[in-house]
Amino acid sequence: MDHDPGICRSPPQQAEMLPQLLSWRPATLQDLASWAGLIERTAAVEQPVWFERREDLIQILQSKKNHPAANTIIGVDEEGIPRAYARITKNPEGDKAYGFGCVDPEWQRRGIGRALLGWLESRTVARFAEDLAANKGGPDQSRAAPRARLRLHMEEQHRHQAELFGRSGFVVVRYYNEMHRPLSTPLPDFALASGLELVGMAPHLNEPVREAHNDAFRDHWGSEPRDEESWADTVNDPLARPDLSAVVLDRVTGRVAGYQLATHDPHIAVIRGYTEGYTDLLGVRREYRGRGIASALLADAMRKFAVAGMDKASLDVDSENPTGALALYTKMGYAVVNRSMAWDKELQE
Repeated sequence: MDHDPGICRSPPQQAEMLPQLLSWRPATLQDLASWAGLIERTAAVEQPVWFERREDLIQILQSKKNHPAANTIIGVDEEGIPRAYARITKNPEGDKAYGFGCVDPEWQRRGIGRALLGWLESRTVARFAEDLAANKGGPDQSRAAPRARLRLHMEEQHRHQAELFGRSGFVVVRYYNEMHRPLSTPLPDFALASGLELVGMAPHLNEPVREAHNDAFRDHWGSEPRDEESWADTVNDPLARPDLSAVVLDRVTGRVAGYQLATHDPHIAVIRGYTEGYTDLLGVRREYRGRGIASALLADAMRKFAVAGMDKASLDVDSENPTGALALYTKMGYAVVNRSMAWDKELQE
């Protein structure tokens, strides 16, 4: 549900929490180039695996369920140059909000990062209250309202973030493994079982694949159903590569049994010294598991990546994935190269 236009701005008490070293306001389309520049400057020092670019920020500013006027904050110096930002995203009926942000390396160690965390927490509490009010009268009034919860993600290498999160009362709730598979060695070859067909990803499959994804990830920790807006951001991601993706169909029913959605970031070659095809999403519906669909989709992806001239196939996996995905990836030649973690904090309302 969209926010009421009357509340689509950062509440004054939240903005007042931020240090007056900078001028604070919501991010707008006019900030695109300078906002992307802030993130790129920070990434040049901190070397994350991935960071948002201008095209990603456009999607953020176009969000209806996470209106930027209420859910972003950007701090500019006297010359109007952005030096810090933060934002949250949350599904209207979700049980957590996700926080993002950074501080220009030249402006760190001035308490700005700690203050941004405070803004994220306050905005999360307010957002839960807004969503609860907006959802009153909905179809399910029997469930207790979820406690406000903020989730942050960080790579294991960023120790300074871990120290800040820990001091601020966040705790690690999950670990994720980034895994790579070289494409220079012999690639696996898997045939699909009778009655199944592998086809390319195409626009007419967007909605059936979304439905399959929501079904496949029902038993995954922390997963929430992806609505039309979230899914549009996924399939229209600036890095999305439908030509490197695939869908497995049940030939009898036409039902989507599984899917592999790939992306490719051309900047990776400059930053990390190699090219990679990235499996952004891989899923198999419950009733089709155990039939080699995930293996076939990964084998197909590897071949497509190799033909496209890439050096590695990569993906991320929950270290405690309940479907045995980690063991499957290891069997297919993937190896862990990096770890990240999710940090949670339950907030006082």
